[in-house]
Amino acid sequence: MHSRHAIAALGLVLLIPSAACRDVSVGYGSERVAAEQQQPATVALPNKAGTYKFGVLGDFGTGSREQYELARQMASVHGRFKFEHVILVGDNLYGSERPQDFKKKFEEPYKPLLDAGVKFYASLGNHDAREQRFYKPFNMEGKLYYTFNPNPEVRFFALESTYPEPEQMKWFEDELKKSTSKWKIPFFHHPLYSSGERHGSDIRLRKVIEPMLLANNVSVVFTGHDHFYERTKPQNGITYFVVGSGGKLRQGNIDTESGITARGLDTDLAFLVAEIDGDQLTFNTISRTGAVVDSGVITRRPAK
Repeated sequence: MHSRHAIAALGLVLLIPSAACRDVSVGYGSERVAAEQQQPATVALPNKAGTYKFGVLGDFGTGSREQYELARQMASVHGRFKFEHVILVGDNLYGSERPQDFKKKFEEPYKPLLDAGVKFYASLGNHDAREQRFYKPFNMEGKLYYTFNPNPEVRFFALESTYPEPEQMKWFEDELKKSTSKWKIPFFHHPLYSSGERHGSDIRLRKVIEPMLLANNVSVVFTGHDHFYERTKPQNGITYFVVGSGGKLRQGNIDTESGITARGLDTDLAFLVAEIDGDQLTFNTISRTGAVVDSGVITRRPAK
């Protein structure tokens, strides 16, 4: 039996297990929530007027019932929390990529968000054809890697991490150095830090990219690839997120003995929404059932 606490967040009544219980009931069955024995108190999104709000989604393009159910949760949250953009951390379409596949695996599930004017910004995963960069709703403008500045204080950097060629890495370092935004937020597919038993941390990529992040005051990084949700404990001051369960799920795949997990969910699909207000980024991670499974506040690393 679950002892449940009703928590109001984003205008939704959410049922969360008590601190004494590690099991959660989800559509995929009753499974553990990985990585912590206690459910921390939910941190509500400030939802202030004028702050920058965005979402994060990855490994989603299956066309499955579960993908559509998570998409409906995203639309429901948007009704109360008006995020402007969604960054996509790769594996945007699984299987064939015909026009009808883009419709079934992207345009139809996220139609309410697209109709509301939410813009999606994609990065490419290892399952994605490079031609996706020409697909207008992904807003890549024909580029495999790019940057965009939705707010004077925020700049995103989309990388193509399957083939991290030297030219791209030089571009990334140069763009980080010249950016004057307080929040420099990279997003790409392969995680530098992950507790995934299937894939896990990409050590080779970490050796190349991490020094750039540390030298340029990056505070947070969003990735996918492993099919679960994970937030790491800060690694050299940087918090890494794996948001790889937008449509695919690899149940029980988080290695709870990795030592790097602050919070994880490998029992249901999930997406993340965030709000930036000055030097603070507040986030909520929401499951397919509408539960807030992780939340918190990340304070920006001070400039050196």
